[in-house]
Amino acid sequence: MARSRRSGPTPDRARVRRRPHAGRARVSFAFNHSAMTHNLVIQSLAPLSDAHHKPLLALSRGTRIVQTDEHALRIENANPAQRLDIDAYCGTHALDFGFVEAGRTLGDFGLAVMDMDSTLITIECIDEIADFCGLKTQVAEITDAAMRGEIRDFNESLTRRVALLAGLDAHALERVYEERLQLSPGAEKMLAGVKAAGLKTLLVSGGFTFFTERLKARLGIDFAHANTLEIVDGKLTGKVLGEIVNADVKARLLRETCASLGIEPTRAIAMGDGSNDMKMMAEAGLSVAFHAKPVVRGAATVAFDHVGLDGLLRLF
Repeated sequence: MARSRRSGPTPDRARVRRRPHAGRARVSFAFNHSAMTHNLVIQSLAPLSDAHHKPLLALSRGTRIVQTDEHALRIENANPAQRLDIDAYCGTHALDFGFVEAGRTLGDFGLAVMDMDSTLITIECIDEIADFCGLKTQVAEITDAAMRGEIRDFNESLTRRVALLAGLDAHALERVYEERLQLSPGAEKMLAGVKAAGLKTLLVSGGFTFFTERLKARLGIDFAHANTLEIVDGKLTGKVLGEIVNADVKARLLRETCASLGIEPTRAIAMGDGSNDMKMMAEAGLSVAFHAKPVVRGAATVAFDHVGLDGLLRLF
């Protein structure tokens, strides 16, 4: 599954080191990862069979299994070095897994950040908008290439796609929202869980404010940022107004929101599916690749290929 990434170690595990730098002391923090213990969380869409217990315990070199509910179990004192073996087993049995630092709780984090298209919701809004002018195939091809990281310049890919929508009646946006937009499985449960744990929520999207603002109001999300489509006389002009929300902007918005909340980015959780999400995921203390492209899956702390967004709650 995913490579091991930082999971926001708590400050009391840090050692302060001072190194000389240009004639003055520089303070850096080094975390004693060797002293950390980890739990391995296994999740499944279907009820988990007891038949998985023995092989998973052996593969993970853990000490004890706790069945947390019928869809998840926790293996205590698991060895993250066994990741490749666990990945192979879980891939064969349609299971999701994640190594989490023992003792961590959801409440240790302060912000949950999520992408919109194909993460919080099941569709790519721009592809569905394009369907109303008979251009879904052309636009979707550019979208897929961009999300796989094959088009390096997100601004260029978005500009090309939006230009194809010029002249479309803006009512198509409302139709996409009302007729085609669906929340991803577990989205509402995940949001309820993070709010109950005291986290703030940020929806940050390379999509459009028409949809993010409606979802923000509907789901009680605290903050939302996206691109603004230009509309003149009820028609899309094929242009985006203002700054384009690309990978760098997403990462900056995560940092800025954390700063406004008085927390470090390591206390953020970031969820996404495409290459445009990778920089913000790298900023976060915990990153979740949700039904993601391989390049994203490989860079995240945890990848959910099968379970819904509420799988986040079972990690703790």
